[in-house]
Parts: sequence; C-alpha cells; structure tokens
Amino acid sequence: MASNKVEVAGIMGPVWIIGWMFTIGFLKLSFFKGLLALIVWPYYIGEFLSSKIF
Repeated sequence: MASNKVEVAGIMGPVWIIGWMFTIGFLKLSFFKGLLALIVWPYYIGEFLSSKIF
C-alpha cells in the first residue's frame, strides 16, 4: 500500500513573513500603509530581483 505523506520542503516562507511583519512594526506603519506594504511591495521586490538574476 502506498502511504499518503506530505513533506514540507521549505522554511523560508514563514521566515519571510516573520521578517516582513517585524519590518512593518519597526517602521510603525499605520494599518493601511502596512496592508499596502504586504500587498504591493512584494511585487516590486520580485520585479527588481528578477531583473538582477536574468
């Protein structure tokens, strides 16, 4: 019989979220600026890093 086993391969997702929340708290952003930082800035960071990699 095949066993159903799920393996989680990475810890970087939770580490990234913890770091992002720390940064928002450290900067003392308001609720709406913090929400904007969670939604919009990851896109711009990804765009910036993708141009540096390729």
